[in-house]
Amino acid sequence: MFSQENIIVVCADIEDQIMSLREKDKKVFMLESGIKKTGLDTLIKTGYNILGLNTFFTFNSKETRAWTIEKNSKAVDAAGIIHADFKKGFIRAEAVSHNDFIKYKGFSECKVAGKLRLEGKDYIIKDGEVLFFRVNT
Repeated sequence: MFSQENIIVVCADIEDQIMSLREKDKKVFMLESGIKKTGLDTLIKTGYNILGLNTFFTFNSKETRAWTIEKNSKAVDAAGIIHADFKKGFIRAEAVSHNDFIKYKGFSECKVAGKLRLEGKDYIIKDGEVLFFRVNT
């Protein structure tokens, strides 16, 4: 049922050492040790892949939130995960990659740079996108 690619080898001692370090020191330790990803990161990515899941983000002035959806979910269904009324009143989704969102520091600058897209209800959400739903409630 599960292929060899889904086997994850984790050294709990090394994971513990990595998690006890400050962020800057983690990067140095991992680079010097030849570790590209922590076992926890690998476990999460592999688990999401096996289960057929993706993540999208929402952002406002108060919080940034991650939402889990099935791969190949439509924008209207992603809106419905936040609130059933969002699915009923869905108009459009403003979408941008998380890399562009970080690079341009938010929706406004992404729009100026031409990176923000307006997508309809049948748009398939890509893993890691930052979305703002336009709804009529």
